[in-house]
Amino acid sequence: MGRSQAVPKGRDPRFGPGADDAGCTILHVDMDAFFASVAVRAQPELRGRPVIVGGVGPRGVVSSASYEARRFGVRSAMPTARARALCPRGVFLPVDGPAIGEASRAVMAIFRDVTPLVEPLSSDEAFLDVAGARRLLGSPTEIAGLIRRRMQDEQRLTCSVGVAPTKFVAKLGSTRAKPDGLIVVPGALVLEFLHPLPVDALWGVGERAAETLRRLGLTTVGEIAHAPVGMLRGALGEAAAVHLHELAWGRDPRGVSPEREEKSIGAEMTYDTDVADPAVIRKSLLALADKVGARLRAAGVVGRTVAIKVRLADFRTVNRSRTVHTSTDVAREIFEISWSLFTALGAREHIRLVGVRVEGLTPAATTSRQLSLGEPERGWREAEAARDAVVARFGPGGLSPASLLGRSDLRRTENHPHSTVVPLSDPPSPS
Repeated sequence: MGRSQAVPKGRDPRFGPGADDAGCTILHVDMDAFFASVAVRAQPELRGRPVIVGGVGPRGVVSSASYEARRFGVRSAMPTARARALCPRGVFLPVDGPAIGEASRAVMAIFRDVTPLVEPLSSDEAFLDVAGARRLLGSPTEIAGLIRRRMQDEQRLTCSVGVAPTKFVAKLGSTRAKPDGLIVVPGALVLEFLHPLPVDALWGVGERAAETLRRLGLTTVGEIAHAPVGMLRGALGEAAAVHLHELAWGRDPRGVSPEREEKSIGAEMTYDTDVADPAVIRKSLLALADKVGARLRAAGVVGRTVAIKVRLADFRTVNRSRTVHTSTDVAREIFEISWSLFTALGAREHIRLVGVRVEGLTPAATTSRQLSLGEPERGWREAEAARDAVVARFGPGGLSPASLLGRSDLRRTENHPHSTVVPLSDPPSPS
């Protein structure tokens, strides 16, 4: 990709790399079309072609689209079927979780080489506070340039960076710098940058709120800033009115928080066709619990509340949860609670989606766990930890719960040099 800016504001020299960045110590770095870019990096022959990454089934959703695909109107969160209609010659690929995870860790390592004050927002974007790095690495703009060069040279990926006095304005800057660009918003020009933007540029303004504001004749951030707070309060409520009014004047006192507390860890599965077979749903919940347990252990956390999400064929969504006395990261325990919650629903309708989530997270290292009466000291937790080690070394095909395998899968494992099948009907014997 070239270095051109995506919108006219990015070409305004007042907001270019030569702008005055004194006091602009907050950076927002956002990787460009991250999932798609990682896929193209692995398959260079796809460079220049419209690449769409996400669910490839009839009910899949786009996770990321290359900029070539975006020219056809393809966007993230769009149904894959719609993306295929817009871009029939696109290359549709599933999400490569291990490759994305590895790339994300490398990206975050570059950020943390620059400053310890890194607040990740997702696998491919973060806020950085570079105030303490200026003496060693130069001005905020120079640090942004260093990050972009390292991404290109070391990871063969591009990113866009917003440099500003606050988190809110920095994030707007990176959005308007895409793709592969850099925008600096000097403190003295924050309102000149903000006020011409549409109202939905403000955090917290979705489609419904934007429509409400437009009905009031408010179409730009500047008009929000100059509107009476009482007018906003009547339309959006007290909290939203104050929040938007402050942002519209560029006021955002939040600092970069390196330790973001994870509130929950979960996984969902959308069926290609609606299902009503309890055996299929049970197998799905087992697979999801297995995935959630592995993610909890990888994050070093445990949780006390297990929740399920069930979306019916008519799009009604049902959520149920149960809080237990002892925190867990054990897939087997998560599955048993999930299945119990599902069976208690007594659902007879066809189901479109199921999800499993664990909430109330605390660090595993500092959370005590009390054994139940008669429970062996070593059991499912140790077995699953051992499985984590096998999967880390040999990949996800190296060790699988038998309940997730069909007959053909079982035959394949017999010929796999590093395969092991773990039955899930009885807990492992204590060692």
